[in-house]
Amino acid sequence: MNRLDTCRSLVEEAMRCLENGDKECVMRKIEELIKADCHNGYAVGSEIVSRVRELVHELWLRNKDHGFRCGLLTLLRDLGLTKRWARDALRVGGRKLDRWLIKCGINWEGKATRGNLVKEIEGLLRRLGWDEVKMCEEMWRLVGVDVDEFRRHGIEPCAWLEGLESLHDLRRPYWLGLRASDLVIRYNGEINGEIELALGTTNSVDAVFFPTLLKTVKTPSPKIWLKRIASPMVKYILRSIVLSFYVDLGPNEWPWPIELSADELKRVLDGFTDEELSMFLAGEIDGDGVVWYNDGAFVAITACKNCPKRAILDILKEVVAKRFGAIGKIKSYETADALVFHDYNAIKLLKHIVKYMHHPLRRLRAELILAYYEGRVDDEELESLYNMTKYKQGAPDVKRNNALEATTQAAPQTHTHGDA
Repeated sequence: MNRLDTCRSLVEEAMRCLENGDKECVMRKIEELIKADCHNGYAVGSEIVSRVRELVHELWLRNKDHGFRCGLLTLLRDLGLTKRWARDALRVGGRKLDRWLIKCGINWEGKATRGNLVKEIEGLLRRLGWDEVKMCEEMWRLVGVDVDEFRRHGIEPCAWLEGLESLHDLRRPYWLGLRASDLVIRYNGEINGEIELALGTTNSVDAVFFPTLLKTVKTPSPKIWLKRIASPMVKYILRSIVLSFYVDLGPNEWPWPIELSADELKRVLDGFTDEELSMFLAGEIDGDGVVWYNDGAFVAITACKNCPKRAILDILKEVVAKRFGAIGKIKSYETADALVFHDYNAIKLLKHIVKYMHHPLRRLRAELILAYYEGRVDDEELESLYNMTKYKQGAPDVKRNNALEATTQAAPQTHTHGDA
């Protein structure tokens, strides 16, 4: 009997086992089929391969028991099949399969998974002299910030990288602050308890910051799509490329409540030490905050009107005044409300939180404003340095709508130490 005949016979036997409800028999026949190379189109042709995949798919559909499905996935892995083959056979997406592997505790690394490729390339580039500081400097060069000029005035533009490694611990209150602002948390599909952390952006600085931040937890994966822009501030562009970065977490890896009522948040904040509260506020401002200078220092935390996040502003106003003596006012704008700290109240707040801030632009502005208030830079130097960090209003600005370019130029996977 030749290979084709062997494969046809095994498929028929497996289908009889399937019809009889004998799933263990089907598993044995699948093992025989794979060992006979019946899954290989080059060896047996597409018709046989399709029948083998259909067999695996039918077995998956008819047996929804968690333990059995984990056993099937383990068998396919142990037989040396690729994750791509399994995805095609089971007719599930890559992320859905990955969630099942996490739930089952199965380590199924391909020969060249995306995460491993990134790590290998980073390792190579480090040996060639690349590091996070070079990435940071490349990002600033792209958006028009002269790092040498800042350093001449005693301000380190890459200070946002300091302490970043400590955020591998999701129990740090910074993450709860980021969750209260920009961090999106979604439950993943049919596997209870598993969640996804995601951050999305169209601007250049965030496109470098977000994956760098998420990488402290796990190697993030990107998504790219086009978004229509309907804003008077960006009349020069109709559509923008959106970059989103996400990591999948297994059950119980996220230590904070996913949803918090105002009263629950107040109890959590009241239980924080001053340091923990500073971390929380830094995460909140890195997400939905603004730091700027306009005849005085300003720090604002924004929230949408008439949405659950709006109640956070009232709580933060009370807690920050009580703990840090920084008095803020809630102001109403056309599309959002904001808790705003001005002048020396902003400085009080920044002095508590600046070392925990990791958003590159907000950290740089905070360091510059503090240097000015402390007399380390004068009026003229403040204006010159601050102008580099400003966004152009109503005109093209490399800081906006250039997320993809920033990622390709600053990220370790693509940086080549040369001008594009």
